[in-house]
Amino acid sequence: MEYHYFFLNEILGALGLGHFAHEYQHVIHSWLVMFILILSAILFARGIQLLPRKGQNVFEVIIEGLENFMVEITGPEGKAFFPFIATIFLYILVSNLMGLIPGFFSPTANINTTLSLALCTFVVTHIIGIKFHGVKYIKHFLGPVWALAPLMFVIELIGHLARVMSLSVRLFGNIFGKEKILGILFALAGLYLVPLPILFLGILVSFIQAVVFMLLAIVYFAGAMEEAH
Repeated sequence: MEYHYFFLNEILGALGLGHFAHEYQHVIHSWLVMFILILSAILFARGIQLLPRKGQNVFEVIIEGLENFMVEITGPEGKAFFPFIATIFLYILVSNLMGLIPGFFSPTANINTTLSLALCTFVVTHIIGIKFHGVKYIKHFLGPVWALAPLMFVIELIGHLARVMSLSVRLFGNIFGKEKILGILFALAGLYLVPLPILFLGILVSFIQAVVFMLLAIVYFAGAMEEAH
């Protein structure tokens, strides 16, 4: 959400880092998201019990649901890459929702953040492919007809690079648009009833975009684990 100032910018500005905070607000807010996730993990890990209580039950249901969802697509082998998928999902979700809090900025409303997430997913996808198939992974890029292999290689290469653009631009565009719309509504209508429908829509968009990114990453991982046809 667009505001006249951000709390972290003001704090860093008071420490003489105002220029850095202004130029790289997506970076400092990414640090905040990472701090929130790491601190939450430490606190929840310390409270784990054999007989879970209410809070632990909720998080176990969420994590187990995400893991089962991934295993249904990738098979049991996909469990090895579940930590990456869960981390990506939680990071994007918290980043998306952060922009709905007055005085904070969504890191995913910056193309550099979403591009870095897409590149990480791209690299892990091909690491998985090489891990499962070794040198034979190249067959995924050559197609079923050897005479057309050079052409198919170029087409497949473009298609895989397009995944990076698709993942990064889709997430950035939706969250950036959400930030702009909410910022305009709050500037025109104030902090009252008019922006509320868009605020609830922003929550929905934040969750959907995290799920879409996660789902596409899982599909790419599953494709890399499959045998080439």
